[in-house]
Amino acid sequence: MKTNKTKQLRKQLNNWYLVNQRDLPWRRSNNPYHIWVSEVMLQQTQVNTVLSYYRRFIKAFPSVKRLAEADLQPVLKIWEGMGYYARARNLHRAARSVMQDHGEKIPDTWASFRSLPGVGDYIAAAVLSIAFGQPYAVVDGNVKRVLARLHKISDPVNQPRSNRRFKKAADRLLDSRRPGTFNQAMMELGALICKPRNPACDNCPLNQRCQAYQTGQVPNFPKRQKRAATPQYHIAVGVVFKNDRVLITQRKPEGLLGGLWEFPGGKIRDGESARAACIREIKEEVNLHVEIDRHLAKVKHAYTHFKIVMEVFCCKYVSGRVYLRGPVAFSWIRIHEYKNYPFPRANHKFIPLLQPFLISSGAR
Repeated sequence: MKTNKTKQLRKQLNNWYLVNQRDLPWRRSNNPYHIWVSEVMLQQTQVNTVLSYYRRFIKAFPSVKRLAEADLQPVLKIWEGMGYYARARNLHRAARSVMQDHGEKIPDTWASFRSLPGVGDYIAAAVLSIAFGQPYAVVDGNVKRVLARLHKISDPVNQPRSNRRFKKAADRLLDSRRPGTFNQAMMELGALICKPRNPACDNCPLNQRCQAYQTGQVPNFPKRQKRAATPQYHIAVGVVFKNDRVLITQRKPEGLLGGLWEFPGGKIRDGESARAACIREIKEEVNLHVEIDRHLAKVKHAYTHFKIVMEVFCCKYVSGRVYLRGPVAFSWIRIHEYKNYPFPRANHKFIPLLQPFLISSGAR
């Protein structure tokens, strides 16, 4: 694409964005911390979901200093339900790094900002361009889709080896004079017009320059490589009652759902019943002997790379003292006190079924 055509494309896209952009709270701010928080949340979550989480998060932690001073548990509690909890853990660690290693100021250079925990190329480019006006092109799923159709790029968008191709295409188009506006315009175009299904091509400001549109091949782009079938695991979980309390355990701080609390349990072995697995897992994880009282629920939940089917049982404590093998902490709580702890979404799918126990415990 020739230089003058590129300039015209940038102008058309920027003008479209200035008129059609959504009114989002982080777009009303030039605070680098606010922009950073929003981009971390948006990396794996839809805008409509992020809105309420963002407002609660900024209210609780209005500055990088306040976030750094907070314990991780309240950070995870506010993040609860949004998933991909490593984002919250890394943001918390990064805030502390800013306070300790960068003089309480969010760094505005690529090397320094990129070195913070959880900051990859996408986050670095987004924050540095939007908050600091630096010429780094953002490449996310929306941008890849726009570029794939605009240039008929056949490289699969879901393959890491394709990243270099899309990065070069984004760099060539970037408006270095207004990089933050241009990056947001590209992402907004992908979100509102150049959608995965039923794109609104007739309303696209770039349709006259879009190779896929001009050749009638929009449905053929972007290309994706088929993934292997998603594995599914069967899990048995026990809500262990001891007098008026139930047992919860905390996961290790790293890895999937790191730092969150849950009811003890684990995978059902081949040929093993869910009831037997529940009793065995509780013995192995926390060293307690229990009896199954009743089956509470069957819960299905999907993660990024696998699915689970969870059989949940109400259990009676029989004997033993808690000795942890796997979890890093435990607590015997009254059922209504679960609200004080961050739980995975899969647990929240059956916790409401414990409401009768909550009422009988005298909680309000």
